[in-house]
Amino acid sequence: MLVGPLLRLPQAGVRRMAHYKPHFNPAKRELRIQSLQLNIDRAKCFSTTLSQFQSDALDRTRNIGIIAHIDAGKTTTTERMLFYSGFTRRIGDVDEGSTVTDFLPAERARGITIQSAAITFHWPPGDGAEGQAAPRDPALPRSANSHTINLIDTPGHADFTFEVMRSLRILDGAVCILDGVAGVEAQTEQVWKQASTYKIPRVIYVNKLDRDGAAFGRTVREVSSRLSVYPAVCHIPWFQAGNGSFIGVADAVNLQGLRWKEGEDGRSVKMLTLEQLDAEEPSLAEELRRARIALVELLSEQDETIVEKFFECDEDHQAVSPMDILDSLRRCVLDPTSRIVPLFAGASFRNMGVQPLLDAVVNLLPSPPEAPDPEVSIGDVKGGLRRLLSGDLILEQTEQVSASSKGKKKKKNAVRPNPKDAIGKLQSCALAFKVVNDAKRGVLVYVRVYSGSLDRNSLLFNTNLNLSERAPRLLKMYANDAVEVDSIPAGHIGVVVGLKHARTGDTLLSYAGNKPTPPEPLTALQLRPIDVPPPVFFTSVEPHSLSEEKRMQESLDLLLREDPSLHVTVDEESGQTLLSGMGELHLEIARDRLINDLKAKASMGRIEIGYRESGMGVSGPVTKIFDKDVAGRRGKAGCTATVEPFDGETPADIADEDVLMSKTIEGNRIIIRAPGLQVERVRDEEETSPFLPPGMDLNTLRTAVQNGALAALARGPQFTFPMHNTQVTLTINPAEHLFGGDSTTSAISAAARQATSAALRDLVSGAGTVMMEPVMNVIISVDEASLGSVVHDISSSRGGHILSLDEDVSLSTDAETLPSIDPKRVYAPTDPFETSSVGKEVPVTASRQRTITAKVPLKEMVGYLKHLRSLTAGRGTFVMSVDRFENMSAQRQKAVLAELRGGF
Repeated sequence: MLVGPLLRLPQAGVRRMAHYKPHFNPAKRELRIQSLQLNIDRAKCFSTTLSQFQSDALDRTRNIGIIAHIDAGKTTTTERMLFYSGFTRRIGDVDEGSTVTDFLPAERARGITIQSAAITFHWPPGDGAEGQAAPRDPALPRSANSHTINLIDTPGHADFTFEVMRSLRILDGAVCILDGVAGVEAQTEQVWKQASTYKIPRVIYVNKLDRDGAAFGRTVREVSSRLSVYPAVCHIPWFQAGNGSFIGVADAVNLQGLRWKEGEDGRSVKMLTLEQLDAEEPSLAEELRRARIALVELLSEQDETIVEKFFECDEDHQAVSPMDILDSLRRCVLDPTSRIVPLFAGASFRNMGVQPLLDAVVNLLPSPPEAPDPEVSIGDVKGGLRRLLSGDLILEQTEQVSASSKGKKKKKNAVRPNPKDAIGKLQSCALAFKVVNDAKRGVLVYVRVYSGSLDRNSLLFNTNLNLSERAPRLLKMYANDAVEVDSIPAGHIGVVVGLKHARTGDTLLSYAGNKPTPPEPLTALQLRPIDVPPPVFFTSVEPHSLSEEKRMQESLDLLLREDPSLHVTVDEESGQTLLSGMGELHLEIARDRLINDLKAKASMGRIEIGYRESGMGVSGPVTKIFDKDVAGRRGKAGCTATVEPFDGETPADIADEDVLMSKTIEGNRIIIRAPGLQVERVRDEEETSPFLPPGMDLNTLRTAVQNGALAALARGPQFTFPMHNTQVTLTINPAEHLFGGDSTTSAISAAARQATSAALRDLVSGAGTVMMEPVMNVIISVDEASLGSVVHDISSSRGGHILSLDEDVSLSTDAETLPSIDPKRVYAPTDPFETSSVGKEVPVTASRQRTITAKVPLKEMVGYLKHLRSLTAGRGTFVMSVDRFENMSAQRQKAVLAELRGGF
């Protein structure tokens, strides 16, 4: 069968051979068949070898991120990683603005990370392919072979929480960096909680141990109490003569000391055995033995294999091999039920401790196949990506759709698709986790490929937008530099150039065939979406002239594609364009990006607060009849509206046959009544009514009335702020308010809007309305010495309410389900300042962190960060989120209105 097609000659050759007499030679034919079979065997062998090579390359890939509180040393540590891996030839400095990952002008000017940066390097130094042809030697650690590390440096400021969330969404592992002086801070707990949401394996790196006041032991105990995990101490700090300067670390896994020379670039490391440490630093050697005992004991509580190894070594903790300990640590890190987290030490700015941290990333954090299975959904069915690729998830979704469609009319000759066929056509599945507008390359869409291979020029279907786009160019990013590639394999992070519509959080599929859409039900496939937090601050954006308005809108669209946590709205009365964001710094950075980077000729006003308006009494019933021509067609409809206060807690279900809908939307309740409509029900489903206009069903009527009410509630009658905590009862009487074919959906919606607006105006002449302001949940982290002044400022000057004062407030997602960890049960080496009077349980009082939980009006939190830093000598931080809207007092309302009118 194979001989004919493979030996077919060109037509010209066939014509030439026609001049010769056919001659059949069985020996030559047999020789050709053997040659063909040999080529086929070689092709199969090459395919198997290529598949094995790709599998080995994926096993030697790490997708990691660096997460931490602001100013913990994330970017500094990243710079050292790039330097030691050979990616850069000099070490960048945050203060000088010369770092690789902080390449935006705003980042270099402020010395902070604003947007996450992706970069690829190899550790140990190499091209990433060295040693991949040979299998890994189990007797050697994974760090003996060169691995490809895709690293993402994330922001630490609370205003850029969404940037951290979308980066964590696609990571396989993370390095959490702690400040050795400050310990576990408020934003550290927040990013730890986000990483726990996605079940990301982590290691901890205690940084800045060279600074005065660094307390490694206290930080270890805070990890257990505030993060609710067991720290597996793999490194202990090495101080000169026990209480001098920081010069290195002692490795409890390999039982050796690592010493760096101060003032050098950190490339040369002096390694000392346990016996040499006994001679030079006997106290450190003794502490190292205690650390090894504690490490083996902790692992024995979670891992049975290490217990067997321990007994094989005659219960000698020091005799357990480093490879057995590394394997045990890796099993605990990859086990989602384990609470053990490896902990390492160093001082990145002094070039100490980064190389062992890189070894830990390779040895302990998972490769893409070992990472937790990403969550996907098809319709209402959720599960893991591996279940999807096996076909089980699609089969479950098909059965659910079939069960829900029982009793409904089915199309004749309907053929149910085979789930295996749909999966067979799926070539790749990727998540767009970030969109960046580059001045030279255009719009860059960062993607994480979860299955298959994303190839250049492939057709990508966006399941969120239901449209297809070509991927003309693919890039591998190195911070601000890029290298063009032909494909992005599964488990890797890359960039697609040229997509016009893709946004953050969109799922992209490539599939076999030339159809514009993939086969059902892949069109409904979505990877776990990224939840966008609501904005709390807004500012006005105005173009310099009418001719610049279009350019400004285009720039705003690009800005929103980059950062979905920004929102743009237009005020109906003033016509102003309002930009909303997560905080003051967030809006300040957005302004810089809009004006300096995107070159929009516009100006931004001062930061404002989004107030609300609420009614104080009950209006009388107001009836309005809409009777106008709309787009050349007659429209006539009527509606009666009543407005009253709504407490937000009354149940939505109302036992009344005339009620068509009772729904709470954006803090307001809308009730639609239609007495005498005589709804006809078919198979327990509302279908229509004989009193409705021709061609209109109940769902269309509900939607039209609801849209009219929402349009009226968007603007208050007295202060023009959106209405809140308001209940609107809309009555449609078929005999009085519906006029046959003239009652179109637009006419009904306009009648509902007019009636609701008139009822709201009726409130002004009666009980009136009151302004509402957003009240925030604020968590402030300060040191013990600044506690009193901050509490006094919140309660007296800012009108806030203190809810609690607590030292250990855990934000971990496991805090409710898992028992708390007693810090006394956790091994932590003695800090240099600890004495008999100041023990392990009570560190230095002035440096003890306290947490204040309060509710404060949002207006009082504008500019609070600068004030807090002045109260706490720069050490205080806070995070906040919207709690609810509350009515303002008459005096406060008068002051706010005077300020607003003066501002305009």
